[in-house]
Amino acid sequence: MENEPLVGGAEELLGRALVVVVDDRVSRGESSDTIGPLVTELLGEAGLVVDGTIVVPGEAVAIRNALNTAVIGGVDLVVTVGGTGVSPRAVTADATAGVLDRPIPGIAEAIRASGLAAGAVDAGLSRGLVGVSGSTLVVNLASSRAAVRDGMATLTPLISHVIAELSGMEES
Repeated sequence: MENEPLVGGAEELLGRALVVVVDDRVSRGESSDTIGPLVTELLGEAGLVVDGTIVVPGEAVAIRNALNTAVIGGVDLVVTVGGTGVSPRAVTADATAGVLDRPIPGIAEAIRASGLAAGAVDAGLSRGLVGVSGSTLVVNLASSRAAVRDGMATLTPLISHVIAELSGMEES
């Protein structure tokens, strides 16, 4: 068993992750979570162990609490999905801004640009942020399957580098 690859064929564990799904209907039990399992699968393929998925309503306090729980819990990466658009209920970016110590705007812009280029309009309209809180990378993604797939494809090659820098294993 020692030499077997991890989930998704990754040869080396990159770290731990948590998924936060921001969705009023799912948090009230009116709908099932279909996007959390997709994010979990893509994170596993990227070499991360997903500690779990938290579903919260689109309320700034609930989102901030979930992010703080992830940071305090010591995960290397927390990915939020949903609540990144321009509607009055889309408060994920606002809640995230209050948790970040240092934003990483280049990654957020790359996710938006690649999503829009791939036809994921919600990714192009996303106000999602990417940054660091403590030693945790925090990423906001739009909630469509296309935006999640494209956002993760853009993020995945960067994850190991960011986690290595945050853990002090690489010079910045």
